[in-house]
Amino acid sequence: MSRAFWELIERSGMNDFTYRYIVGYVESDPVVIAAAYTVTTDIAIFAPPVVRRLLDGVRKVLPNFLKWKMLECGTPITISSPPYIRAEGVSDAMVIEALNRDFRRLAKSERCLIIVVRDFEPSAHDLREPFRLLGYHWTDSLPNTYMEIRWRTPQEYQASMRSYFRSKLNKHLKRNVEAGVRHELVENFAPLADTLCAQWMEVHTHASEFQREVLTPTFYHELPARLGPLTKVLLFYRGEVLVGHALLLMDGDMLRWLYVGREKAENDSLYIYVAEKVVEAAILQGAKRLEMGLTTYPIKQDLGADVVPIKLAIRASWGLINPFVGLGYALLNKVPNPSPRQVFKASSAEARAS
Repeated sequence: MSRAFWELIERSGMNDFTYRYIVGYVESDPVVIAAAYTVTTDIAIFAPPVVRRLLDGVRKVLPNFLKWKMLECGTPITISSPPYIRAEGVSDAMVIEALNRDFRRLAKSERCLIIVVRDFEPSAHDLREPFRLLGYHWTDSLPNTYMEIRWRTPQEYQASMRSYFRSKLNKHLKRNVEAGVRHELVENFAPLADTLCAQWMEVHTHASEFQREVLTPTFYHELPARLGPLTKVLLFYRGEVLVGHALLLMDGDMLRWLYVGREKAENDSLYIYVAEKVVEAAILQGAKRLEMGLTTYPIKQDLGADVVPIKLAIRASWGLINPFVGLGYALLNKVPNPSPRQVFKASSAEARAS
């Protein structure tokens, strides 16, 4: 919720986003802040393959079928964050009721059919009832992935893995080393903005699980200027050719893996190499937690990430159709529910838990 972050988002020119900022007061004291924005979004954004193929066929004739202008509260880019920040001693129920009045008013003035409030992790379960009382449906979003960082060195991390996962990882790392792949961590990547955005677009256009915000070269250019040393990029070279990158953001004691880009989207070992080097960067940067983001769950789980469910609160701005919104959304969208994997040795898992 920093000013620098939202200045970056506004200046980046992504999609058709328009932004509003809501500050709530008790008498003259500001006690809550939230960001709300409008954007045209696919209501079937997490559609399973069969539904996606059907929609692709329909959209050859009707390009905007089931793409609606929505009002969202959260963050425009795909990082998980509470939708609002409140002062201590202020009840969530009071905040949610006040914000809902503004959401309804904004949705009406901006002609948005759907209101979405996101993201809610398991610790926010108690917020479900206040939203339900205001007509919101509590529904699934794509789960997030996190890794708790408990190792002092990358060597300790690998040593804590069970032999199957360690040997599997080392096989892919060796394959990349033999192919001449190397990497470096860079802080000022603004001169590479056009190249990095093109690499991200290559991955984005081939994504089958999730597509939403469309990044711009301005986003990559402004990120280091606005957030300084908090943001870095891992650059991956094959020989002297830049073949990929991973964009990182330090948020408190958590390192967020924002995006990945490739010169060419391929099903090969490079992504595994990239993901492992992101884990290594989190360890070396002293992060306590690593957010690894949405999608590609099997690879991230093999590295030791935990899959964490995410919920949305969603309702129609028009009360007459609101009862059908939750059902319709659930029918059109299906999110994965990967089973946990025991990647680390029992003694290591106990040490991490403690």
